[in-house]
Amino acid sequence: MQTEPPISPLADVRILDLSRLVAGNITSHVLADMGADVIKIEGPPHGDDLRNWRCEGVSTYWKVYSRNKRSVALNLRDEGGKQALRRLVQSSQVLIENFRPGTLEKMGFGPEALHALNPKMIVVRVSGWGQTGPYAHKPGFGSLIEAMSGFAAMNGYGDRPPVLPPFAMADCMAGMFAAVGIMNALRHLDQGGAGQTIDLSLFDPIHSMLGPFALEHRITGRAPQRRGSRSPTHAPRNVYETKDGGFIALSAGMEGTVQRLFQAMGRADMAADPRFSSHAARIANIEALDEAIGAFVKARDMDENLEFFDRMDVTAGPVCDAADLADHPYIRERGIIVEQEDEELGSIPTPAPPLRFGATPATIRFPAPRFGQHTREVLQEAGYSADELHSLEAAQAILCDPRQDTQSRGRPAKSRKTS
Repeated sequence: MQTEPPISPLADVRILDLSRLVAGNITSHVLADMGADVIKIEGPPHGDDLRNWRCEGVSTYWKVYSRNKRSVALNLRDEGGKQALRRLVQSSQVLIENFRPGTLEKMGFGPEALHALNPKMIVVRVSGWGQTGPYAHKPGFGSLIEAMSGFAAMNGYGDRPPVLPPFAMADCMAGMFAAVGIMNALRHLDQGGAGQTIDLSLFDPIHSMLGPFALEHRITGRAPQRRGSRSPTHAPRNVYETKDGGFIALSAGMEGTVQRLFQAMGRADMAADPRFSSHAARIANIEALDEAIGAFVKARDMDENLEFFDRMDVTAGPVCDAADLADHPYIRERGIIVEQEDEELGSIPTPAPPLRFGATPATIRFPAPRFGQHTREVLQEAGYSADELHSLEAAQAILCDPRQDTQSRGRPAKSRKTS
C-alpha cells in the first residue's frame, strides 16, 4: 500500500517569487522541494526569462529549477495586477525579488509598503551588489561578480587568462544563502518576531566561500595564484591522465594518505625524501611530485587505476561528465537522478532533492508550470470571483493559461529512480 509522504513543516509557508533567472529561482526551488507553496509571479507576455534558457528548444533550466511551483501571470504595470499582488502579499510569508535596487519602490512595493500590508512579511532582496554601497545602482550579473569577487583570478592556469565558471555559480551560491536566510527569518516569526528585509548581494556569498584569502593576503602581501587543479594548501592534489585517455582526480590532504600513496606506488623512497616529507615541502616540489604520480597513473588504464587505489585506500576517483553519470551505479543506487513527470516530454531526468530528511522528506510534487497556469487557481484562493477574474483578464491585468489546471500542489508527482 502506497502512503502519502509526511506533510512538510513548510507546507503552510507561501512564497511569492518575483525574481527572474537563477538566484531567486534557486532560493524558491530549494524551499519548494521542502514543501513551501511557491507562487511564481511572472510578467506578461513571456514570463520569467529563465524560460528562454533552452537546449534544442527545451526550457531545461526552467523545468529543473521551477518544479513544485505555481505560475501566476500579473501585469504589475496595471493597477489591477498590482492590486492582485497586494492581496497575495496579505496571505503570504515571503516575497523574493531581484530587481535593480529602487525598482521595487518605484512599483509601489518597497519594504515599507509590503510591511504595511503584512507586518510579518519576509522581503528577500537579491541584487548584484546589494542595496547599499557605491555599486548599488549598477546592474550585476553573476559573471561580473565571479570576476570581481576573486574567484576568476584564482581559477585556471597561471600562464592563461582567468576563467569564469561554466555555470551560474554566484547565483546558485546566493540562492542557497537566501534560502538559509529565509529559514532563519521564519524561525524569528515562530518566536514572536516581526517581518524583516534580507539584503543579499550576489557578491557576498561567493566572496565568503573563497575562505581565508583576505587574511592570507594581509599576512603575505600576495594574492592567490592560478594553479590549475593544484591546491595551495596541500599536495598531491591534481588531475592525472590514464593510459586509455581518461582522467583521475587524486587528493591526499592528510599525512597518512600521502604515506599510503607512496607505499602503494612502490615508492617508499619518496616517503623518506626531504622534498616530499611535509605539506610545505611537497608544495615547493610539486612538479617532481606530480611527475612521479602522473607516470604511475599513465601506465594503467582507468579501471586498473580505480581498482588499485580503492584497494590501497587512496582517495582517487574518475573525472565524469553527464554521459558517464547517466547510468552510473552510484547515481542509480542513491537515487540522485530521478525521472520527473513532464507535460512536454513525458518525463525528464532531474536532480533529486539533495537533503535527505528522516521524518520530513523533500519531494517532487509536480512539474514546472506553464506560463500563467495557476493564475485563476491562486487568485480564486485569494477571494477573486469568476467575474472579477474575467474583468482583470479582459483588461490585460492578468493572463490565464487557456488550458484547464491539471496539477495539484497537494498531490506528490510520481518519481522513480532512473534505470
